[in-house]
Amino acid sequence: MTLEELRGQESTTEASDRMQCAGGALEELLVSAKKQDCLTVGVYESAKVMNVDPDSVAFCVLATDDQYECDIALQIHFTLIQAFCFDNDINVVRVNDIERLADILGAEDSGEPKDAHCILVTSSDDDSCKGSALEKLSVFCEESRSVYEWVPTITLPER
Repeated sequence: MTLEELRGQESTTEASDRMQCAGGALEELLVSAKKQDCLTVGVYESAKVMNVDPDSVAFCVLATDDQYECDIALQIHFTLIQAFCFDNDINVVRVNDIERLADILGAEDSGEPKDAHCILVTSSDDDSCKGSALEKLSVFCEESRSVYEWVPTITLPER
């Protein structure tokens, strides 16, 4: 085995570990923000919040799966949301398991699953619970941007 092959295996393992750590941090952040009522769920609801008070947005999650990958309208919304996040220094990630994300968020009062395509974590008076998870995700996003991965994809841990 050459040195290059060995380094390639190490970087693959390291990337996998980073992804797992980021997935756990994202779940922790979402659960914490939900308890603190600091989540905005839905593409249109998120657009309203970003338009009215962009400074309150701490983190953005865009979610899709194979069923919605060819939805042109959704992809246009994602492009606009990403551009807005970049312009306002808001970290943004993608998640490819919308069902798992919906499980974390729970159902609405009506029993219907939430539109989990776009989720914003907003700031609150007491950010202590989500501080470490948000910090881990910020570092993950920064490291991803350093290797030109502008919107990293995170895999959520299995239940």
